[in-house]
Amino acid sequence: MTPPAANSSTPKVPATPRYAILVAGGSGTRMGADRPKQFLELAGEPVLLHTLRRFADPALGVDTLIVVLPAGQLETWRDLCAQYNVQIPHALVVGGSTRWASVRAGLAHLADRENGVVAVHDGVRPLTPRTVIEATYQAAYNHGAAVAAVVPKDSVRNLSQQGSYALNRARLRLVQTPQCFDLALLRRAYQLPELTTFTDDASVVEDLHPIQLVEGDYCNLKITTAEDLYIAEALLRMGD
Repeated sequence: MTPPAANSSTPKVPATPRYAILVAGGSGTRMGADRPKQFLELAGEPVLLHTLRRFADPALGVDTLIVVLPAGQLETWRDLCAQYNVQIPHALVVGGSTRWASVRAGLAHLADRENGVVAVHDGVRPLTPRTVIEATYQAAYNHGAAVAAVVPKDSVRNLSQQGSYALNRARLRLVQTPQCFDLALLRRAYQLPELTTFTDDASVVEDLHPIQLVEGDYCNLKITTAEDLYIAEALLRMGD
């Protein structure tokens, strides 16, 4: 496992325009925190700022960055941007009552774009290596839809009426973000009704198009509990 780095390098010009929708709708309840987890401090800066900076890396050539937040959190984010002197250009969009609705709102901001590849990413995954982001964008460009994922480290069992039984973890993947899609494909998918079976964007798209898996990274953790924040701090220190 290689500690993630956020160093920029030479700007690239992708074969097709690239966009990123960063969805952050958490409340911080499971963190036991006094603020939404995307606003918690990580190595001296808000978690969401770390995530935004990853996709703003010039080496990725992302054309448009969109941050989707609940209506009640917009002012907090604006205040944080002023406090931390955030100079990264990005659009701020009001999310919906579900993740599906929030992604749909972010996608609507790209209504005037004719083509490209769009990444959907958890705003509380602040350590995603640039190599993973680049590989997922490129795989979506080549195949239409791509998702970062890793092999489970632990043994996995499935529940049954008789108890449980082992699954072959070599045939299983833990899904991460980014999840990248051809823009027109993702638009078509989000024109369909929302279903309770949707767990991520890949599940929204998969009835229309096969999903290509890209090797993710175990450092690409999602900040959900207090322990995740401690681990993220340690990983950032390793990358210094």
